[in-house]
Amino acid sequence: MLMLMKVKAAMLAGALATPVLATAFAPTSSHTPVGVVPLVSASFSYRAAGDFSRNARPVEGPLQEVRLSTDLLIMKRQVTVAEYARCVEDGACPKVPTRSGSANVPMVGVSWHDASAYAAWISQKTGIVHRLPTDEEWTFAAAEKARDEALPLVDPDDPAQAWIARYEAESSRSRPVATTPQPSGTFGTNSKGLDDLSGNVWEWTDSCFIRATLDGGRERITNTNCGVRVVEGAHRTYMTDFIRDPKAGGCAQGVPPTNLGFRLVVEPARSVVAGVVRRVAKLIQRT
Repeated sequence: MLMLMKVKAAMLAGALATPVLATAFAPTSSHTPVGVVPLVSASFSYRAAGDFSRNARPVEGPLQEVRLSTDLLIMKRQVTVAEYARCVEDGACPKVPTRSGSANVPMVGVSWHDASAYAAWISQKTGIVHRLPTDEEWTFAAAEKARDEALPLVDPDDPAQAWIARYEAESSRSRPVATTPQPSGTFGTNSKGLDDLSGNVWEWTDSCFIRATLDGGRERITNTNCGVRVVEGAHRTYMTDFIRDPKAGGCAQGVPPTNLGFRLVVEPARSVVAGVVRRVAKLIQRT
């Protein structure tokens, strides 16, 4: 019995030894991590991401009025070169080359896997869950900076018209004058307090690419490909998850982004340490 009690105590001590603090995200007195913007959930218009068809012909994704299930805590700006470098130093993130000599510009040239590795590392460091936003969450946070690029109505029986409409929409997109990452705040702040949503850095989301049909007025997903993720920025696109340089290939639709970076959603209610402790407590009860 004494030995069993010692084992249980050691297990609990190990769980509590998980690091719970990090300078960049130290909790404030209002329980909102530093550098994170709290957004109260509200209804917003959202055009579904993916490839949609009706009667075997391509159509735009449905425009819906949606509402996030909970309030949102999201980073005010993108993760910087300096912040990502700390993850590299800890051996938790792959080292990737940077195009800027500054440490305080957005980290770009990262794949979805790189961004996810950083989210896992900062979660372990802070004891608070950090993750990539879903496309719905990003659109809600972007507010007026999220562009709905529905194509003009064309004859559904003439595929050539649809192709021409998409080509013209792609060609009319303005290209950023500056291609290298700029200091945070360069491209302004949106109505919800987030920076640089319309700049030259596109951001990874956690949403998978889908194909769906809208026949009979009902949406039916026919394929989900999580090897391709939704990327948001000056326009929405879809990228293969291991791509770091969008100009090198991997853009599944439209004009490639200029740079690939990311910002994270924070879930303080889902403490990493609390989760470990709960799992250990259940294990102790079973023994």
